[in-house]
Amino acid sequence: MEYNKTFYAKELQTLSGTLIIEGPLNGERMSAYEFHEDLVAFRPPALQHKALIEIADLPEGRIFIAREQETIVGYVTYLYPDPLERWSEIEMKELIELGAIEVIPKYRGASVGKNLIRLSMEDDSVEDFIIITTEYYWHWDLKGTGLNIWEYRKIMEKMMSAGGLVYFATDDPEISSHPANCLMARIGKRVTQESIQKFDQLRFMNRFMY
Repeated sequence: MEYNKTFYAKELQTLSGTLIIEGPLNGERMSAYEFHEDLVAFRPPALQHKALIEIADLPEGRIFIAREQETIVGYVTYLYPDPLERWSEIEMKELIELGAIEVIPKYRGASVGKNLIRLSMEDDSVEDFIIITTEYYWHWDLKGTGLNIWEYRKIMEKMMSAGGLVYFATDDPEISSHPANCLMARIGKRVTQESIQKFDQLRFMNRFMY
């Protein structure tokens, strides 16, 4: 099962300049852009750029970027969940994870994240998928923003809700390890009841282990 990879683009005016929001990009186009040195949330910029190029060429991979001229200053990724995570324990071709979203400090507060997510949800093919995101407080830039955990969580919820993702309960141990962590998801209009039931099983796997 694949997303339609129709290309979308829009301009976003911010106080720090005009950005182009676009995607999904293939690996060739990703590699043609510079990768901003402040994109450090997950790994060193050069390594993250390489990882995104690889994701972009996966059959299910979708990457949308925000760029300032020819430099990527923000991105959001979609791909199948990591094989080592709970979310891949039941094979579901219709389950996709919003795996990472990052924006450089210069453009935070300019709704770049919201616009990345909104544009990525414009294609009708999203209605065939369950899109999840797992939010862990240890990935959040609390020091750089000066926000506390709950203020940052509120920002993440608002950003994800721009794409129609809402809170879902789960007994996943990593998510349950701290009350600020959470699972959010968007269930497409054409997702079958069978797929929704499988998703429910994934959310509450521990209750079947007694």
